[in-house]
Amino acid sequence: MNRSIGIGVVGALVVAAVAAYLSLFTVTMTQQAIVLQFGRPVGQVITEPGLYVKVPLIQNVVYIDKRLLTLESPTEEIIASDQKRLVVDAFARYRIVDALKFYQAVRDPRLTETRLQPSFGSALRNTLGDNSLEALVRDNRAGLMRKIQENFNKTASDLGIEIVDVRIRRADLPEANSQAIFRRMQTEREREAAEIRAQGQEQAQRIRSKADRDVTVLLADAERDGQIVRGEGDATQNKIYAEAFGKDPEFFAFYRSMQAYKKALGGESSTMVVSPDSEFFRYFGNEGGVKP
Repeated sequence: MNRSIGIGVVGALVVAAVAAYLSLFTVTMTQQAIVLQFGRPVGQVITEPGLYVKVPLIQNVVYIDKRLLTLESPTEEIIASDQKRLVVDAFARYRIVDALKFYQAVRDPRLTETRLQPSFGSALRNTLGDNSLEALVRDNRAGLMRKIQENFNKTASDLGIEIVDVRIRRADLPEANSQAIFRRMQTEREREAAEIRAQGQEQAQRIRSKADRDVTVLLADAERDGQIVRGEGDATQNKIYAEAFGKDPEFFAFYRSMQAYKKALGGESSTMVVSPDSEFFRYFGNEGGVKP
């Protein structure tokens, strides 16, 4: 009897534990929950963390993340308004703000990215296709990302989702176009370098020609000035000689003879063949310097 009572108590406790397990559920800080009865939502969306009760076997709970989530876009090849092809790599950050609408539209949270990818790609193509490569790369990149976010939000809001941010990681030309543009830029730079070198050589030749001309002019001027100075010196010398000759012609004749002797007989092996009574030796052996 007592044993039967004990088994009954244990059985009741087990049933109570199973009932509690099937009736209670928890919601964490990062979750929001929807209680479903035969697949249809009942009651309000649970957004506060805590312990809650549901009807076992009849009701079940769907958990939906309320954190900020990331949607990665596959690389898209887009034609810009200037007919240039772009390879764009972008991502978006989103949050589920209306869990009930989200569940009614998507049903399975695992299908979220599958539902968002086409809308994200469409927003990218429509926005970037209306703008040029320069606008995306240089002029208005931030403005274009905001516009993509706005366009994406128009379709994402129908799913109970808010697009918080859109970022473009990379926007490049396709590899073939990049190589062609690189070669064209390289050719252009080589042409500019050759033109600059030619201009430099022309300028260098012009500078050298001017320098040679200036050197020639300077040498001619120096030679002319030297001739003038030498002429003035010779004139002064002749004047001095003339004045000295006028004062003492005999001494001047003697001085000139001494200069001639110095130049004619100054070498170590000078040889002269002249007559002893030559006018050149008139001061040798004659103290007065006058011929007998």
